[in-house]
Amino acid sequence: MASVLQSCFFLIVLTFAVVPRSNAAGYSPVFFRTGPWQLAHATFYGDETASETMGGACGYGNLFVNGYGTDTAALSSTLFKNGYACGTCYQIKCQGSPHCYKYGTFITVTATNLCPPNWSQDSNAGGWCNPPRSHFDLSKPAFMKIADWKAGIIPVVYRRVPCRKATGLRFQFQGNGYWLLVYVMNVAGGGDIAQMWVKGSKTGWISMSHNWGATYQAFATLGGQALSFKLTSNSSKETIVAYNVAPANWNVGSTYSSNVNFH
Repeated sequence: MASVLQSCFFLIVLTFAVVPRSNAAGYSPVFFRTGPWQLAHATFYGDETASETMGGACGYGNLFVNGYGTDTAALSSTLFKNGYACGTCYQIKCQGSPHCYKYGTFITVTATNLCPPNWSQDSNAGGWCNPPRSHFDLSKPAFMKIADWKAGIIPVVYRRVPCRKATGLRFQFQGNGYWLLVYVMNVAGGGDIAQMWVKGSKTGWISMSHNWGATYQAFATLGGQALSFKLTSNSSKETIVAYNVAPANWNVGSTYSSNVNFH
């Protein structure tokens, strides 16, 4: 059965190779705290395979390969915040509907996509993701953990929670010799990124600008240099530094891992 919403924004999944992790970092931990419960609604998109959730407006590509799995959600623009909410994690409970499963059952999902407004529909009759509504368009497998999928739309309560990651950050490179575009994945703690910097082995720290989703860019000549990255979380305000993430012979299209992460 098709979801109530079918228009979530998708991007082309890029191919990549994973290369070894960096082995040095510095950080000052500030822990992200769980937020209060709030009211919203949830729908689903795609089918039981969650194949339609691949890609997405955050730029995470293949969600299975990159560790996000099927417990994911597309956020309404009110929650998505122009991509700054990419990677944030939420606990969601179905509440107040006969279609809910056992009371207290909840799922934890990661924001990987945008559920865009549908201005042709009233926000209470089809335009579920229209501002100022807080809304989650879940993958179908995630929706089916808390309610009968035949409901189509359910009332929920949700709260922000820390993102738990067993491994470090992942940086996928795109761009060219004069422009570096970095997809940042597997972010723990608050799950989000407020600011990002890159440092070549021959440069100082260069501020990167937000491109879209969870991607940041630097207009600089960085080829032939080992690269380090510094990131600040919007939620926890923690800043970490991942030194020597990519070797001097780094390549566009590759993904480089670091053994550091937010808490």
